[in-house]
Parts: sequence; structure tokens; C-alpha cells
Amino acid sequence: MVEQVESWAEGIAGFHARFAHRFGRSEPRERALDYLAGLLAPLERKNGWTLAEQVGQLRPDGVQRLLNLSEWDEDAVRDDVRDFVVETIGAKDGILIGDDTGFLKKGTRSAGVQRQYTGTAGRTENCQIGTFLAYASSKGRALIDRELYLPVSWTDDRDRCRAAGIGDEVPFATKNEHLKWMLQRAIDAGIPFAWVTADEAYGQIKHLRFWLEERRIAHVLATKVNDTVITVKWTEVRVDELIASLPRQAWKRISGGQGAHGERIYDWARVAIRPVWENGFGHWVLARRSLRDPTEIAYYVCYGPVSTRLKDLAKVAAARWAIEESFQVAKNECGLDHYQVRLYRAWYRHITLAMAALAYLTAIRAQEAAKRAPATTSTRSYP
Repeated sequence: MVEQVESWAEGIAGFHARFAHRFGRSEPRERALDYLAGLLAPLERKNGWTLAEQVGQLRPDGVQRLLNLSEWDEDAVRDDVRDFVVETIGAKDGILIGDDTGFLKKGTRSAGVQRQYTGTAGRTENCQIGTFLAYASSKGRALIDRELYLPVSWTDDRDRCRAAGIGDEVPFATKNEHLKWMLQRAIDAGIPFAWVTADEAYGQIKHLRFWLEERRIAHVLATKVNDTVITVKWTEVRVDELIASLPRQAWKRISGGQGAHGERIYDWARVAIRPVWENGFGHWVLARRSLRDPTEIAYYVCYGPVSTRLKDLAKVAAARWAIEESFQVAKNECGLDHYQVRLYRAWYRHITLAMAALAYLTAIRAQEAAKRAPATTSTRSYP
């Protein structure tokens, strides 16, 4: 057991060494290592006080200084974490997944906080919303980018923004714009991926789909039931009406892989859309129908290589759950939502270090899975 603990500590230190040069002075550099180790420790809560106690400090002053005042480049660390994830689980058929998650908060002073809907609680709550990009492959999944959503109530009140450390140059941006920023950074970094997917909050936005098509980025984006598309006959039709017109034999039963409650099996169907296909890429509307309740149908707008099969689209659609699983692990095991900070930059710093902790866990689990691979065969059929 002692050897395991020592090995674990050495591994964290080695991982930290990858981005230690982003800290200009030794004090924040060492504090970041302690913080990372604390986030990975088996603590019930991972806030300033408990993380300080974990490393033998009586007060959280050093932790707070690391997040609020110390000089270090959290965006460069983010990029280092992303590169580590790619080295660990990267694959040519990797999938980028966009989604947001809520962080329940009290008060009105934390950057971006207000009463707003969050899927985390399933209702409107006082919270902050973070937009994230995840990377998934058959080897694992992890979060690689993040943005804090600032509602108009914040960006229209620059005095309030300044009090929370939000510079005048920070604009209002929708979550869809956040996703574009993060995707562009991934593209610029040259990370390997084949598809992009996201839920209907993103997929129903036509200009996001157009933005992806302009860059020839294959995607499977969920959309709302009354979204409209252009058919092969140049008519504009609702997606639900288009799918309803398909014959019974168009539906195929396909597994989306193992989920938290067992294998995800649905009936899937697709129909070609758009009168013109260019550059070897095609367009489809995809539908996923519940086996228990056939009236429960989810819809997707898809763009990808003309050779793409129905089961390929279903696989990408099912991969969206990888970011939900990443949120769950990051919150339960890496303290993603345990922070007690109010300043804008401090939020990014904590979230970045929590993403680093998740990336380390992902690497460890990928290594363990690789060791077991000769003896077992995985039943998971999606990244």
C-alpha cells in the first residue's frame, strides 16, 4: 500500500512537471502541485480549507493566493492539459463534444452568477454556468477546454464586472459562441478528431451548423423536434415530419454502447437531405427512437463523409454521453464544483486545475485498461 501511495505521488509530480514552467515563481509552482494532489485526494469536499489541511496548512491563504493573486498562465496550462489528453487517449476517430454544466452558488458577487436554468439541477437556480469541450475516444474521455458564461445582466454592468475581476474587453458571448471558440482552439492546435457532437441547445442553432460545414467538420448535432431542413427536393420540412414519412424497414436496432444503466440500445433511422452534396460530404437527419416508448424520438442534423453509415452516425450521437460522464467524474472525484472563489480569473484557474486532475485520472485508467486488454474484450462500442 505504501508503494502504491508513493507511486501515485510520483505520478502526480511527474504530470505537474509538464506545466510547472507556467508558474513564474517557486511558491505558486509548489502550491499548484499541492492543489492538484488535494483535488485527487479522497476528500469529501475539496475547497480552500480542506485542500489547505490536506497539505498541512492551518489556513487557506496560500490556496486563495494561488487562485486569486499569483502570477501564472491558466490558459497555457489548459493547453498543456489538452496536449496531455491527446497524448494519452488521442485517436484519429476521436470525437469533440460540447456542453455546459451548472455550479450552484449563493449570493450575487461570484462572476457570472445569477438565477438561470441549469440542467445540473433541472430547474432555474442561482448558479454559474460553464461551457466545456470534451475529447472522447475508445481509450477514454476528458475535458479539454472551458469558458465561463457571463449573462447580459453582467456584461451590461461594467462596474459589477470590474468588482469581479472581469476586464472591460470581455464581451457578452452566447454558449454557442463559446463552443466555436473552443473548437477553433482545438483545430488550431491540430488535435486529432473526426466528429463533433452536442445536444439540441447547440445543434438547433443553424449558424453553428453552417460554421462547421464551412470548415468541413463532420458533426452529429441534436436538434429540436420542430427544426426545419431543406430536403433533396428543395422543400423545407420539419425534422419530425421527415422522419415520420419513413417506412418501417428504415429503422435499425443499434447499440450505443454501455451506459450507467446497461447497454444503450435504440432504434435508429436516417434520411438524406439537401439537394447538393459537395466535397465528398453528405447531409442527413438522424432519429433515435426509444424501445420502451416509440413516441419518444430524438432528432439530429448530420454532416459527414458520403461513405458514413447509419451505425457510424448512431455511434457519434451516443458519444455525447461521454461529456456527461466527464462532468460526473470531475465533480465527484476532482472537485470541479467544490470551489469557493468569486473572481473571474480564479474560476478559470480552479476549473483548469480540476480538468488537469481529471486528465491525470483518465491517463491512469487508460493505462490500467491497456494492461487488462489482452485478457478481456471491451463491450463498449462508442468513444
